[in-house]
Amino acid sequence: MTIQEKIKSEIKEAMLAKDTLKLTVVRGLTAAFMNEEIAKGKTSLSDEDALAVIKRSVKQRKDSIDQFKKGGRPELATDEEAEMKILETYLPKMMSKAEIKKVVEKKKAEMGTVDKAKLGQFMGAVMKELKGQADGGDVKEVVESIFK
Repeated sequence: MTIQEKIKSEIKEAMLAKDTLKLTVVRGLTAAFMNEEIAKGKTSLSDEDALAVIKRSVKQRKDSIDQFKKGGRPELATDEEAEMKILETYLPKMMSKAEIKKVVEKKKAEMGTVDKAKLGQFMGAVMKELKGQADGGDVKEVVESIFK
């Protein structure tokens, strides 16, 4: 079962369970999937494309949470956090900082990168190797801590 099919089936489950929050989130996701299909001129999305849509939605929620907190609207931030938690259940488990550090150190030894001038290239190589298994912010933090 593809991610898209799984999410479509969860609409029915959310309706039966009368879980309005989850229903809102999964309906929003299916709409985002449709928009992506139209934009790409496809009839269905691959799991990779579907994950990209979900990641984009999570990122939007994180941005909204920051803005609501800065704007003094904690109740709206709480709503966004609840939606984000539901969206994150569809994403693969992200690597911990310790696991990222192992990959970064291995890549550093492999590339022989020692100066900060080539940090961008190094970061790109690490992100390519991790292929969505780790959060970009965490990777950046680990890389910068190693090159201090």
